Amino acid sequence: MIRIPFIAFCCALPLVATATAPQETAQIQASAPSVLPPYVTIARQVVGAPLVIDAKIRSAVRIKGAEAADVAPGRARFYIEADVLGLIRGASAIPTRVGYVADVPLSARGKEPKLKKQRVLLFARPVAGRADQLQLIDLDSQRLYLPELDAMVRGVIKAVLAPDAPPAITGVGNAFHVPGSLPGEGETQVFLQTSTNAPVSLQILRRPGEQPRWSVSLGDIVDDSAGPPAPDTLLWYRLVCGLPRALPPSSVASDDPANAAIAREDYAMVLNQLGRCA
Repeated sequence: MIRIPFIAFCCALPLVATATAPQETAQIQASAPSVLPPYVTIARQVVGAPLVIDAKIRSAVRIKGAEAADVAPGRARFYIEADVLGLIRGASAIPTRVGYVADVPLSARGKEPKLKKQRVLLFARPVAGRADQLQLIDLDSQRLYLPELDAMVRGVIKAVLAPDAPPAITGVGNAFHVPGSLPGEGETQVFLQTSTNAPVSLQILRRPGEQPRWSVSLGDIVDDSAGPPAPDTLLWYRLVCGLPRALPPSSVASDDPANAAIAREDYAMVLNQLGRCA
């Protein structure tokens, strides 16, 4: 019989608390079909997880009663022990066997999934004072191992840890539009706020008879030729999931009302081309 550590019950609650996190739609679990989740989902989990682990489930014991009263419908809570196959991301070594709580989907008929011997990727944080215990960062942080998923995860981790990694976007600073000498000509600049205070800005150029085009610059030097970031890259993720859905009124408070309206229109165009964080 496997004894479930008391700490496991303490770690189960955040799984439910984050189940309805905004900007998250993918619901991929270890027992779900082999579907590769969207880049934004994996990027969010990599950014939020101090530990990313390749593991093989050794045992899974269902938790019932009061300790599972808050489990979402269609799921069941398990205390899982897994053998660590590899530490993909982590600042220090971890034990070769770890335990954690996971709320996993039941089958269409309400049956428990067969978790034992499954190879999984875990997005987790350590539990203070318990080196052998983990806390999954959200509801879907136990994922069925797929080579394609492993490659995506490692690519995101490499981008996050790169010296020139784009910082997280925390808000929008000043924005202004400067009209050109010809009707319909002008440039909008939007300065972004970041977690590291590193400069990031958007440039939107308007030319008569042409569609507006935009670019993003990292650093103090503005490069209008840089263009938009490629989809499914860390910079794209930072923008699509970090920018507010509308230009804050304070960003254009000092601009001429007509120019401020164009700046808001240009900002909306950027958001539309980026897509939504889902």
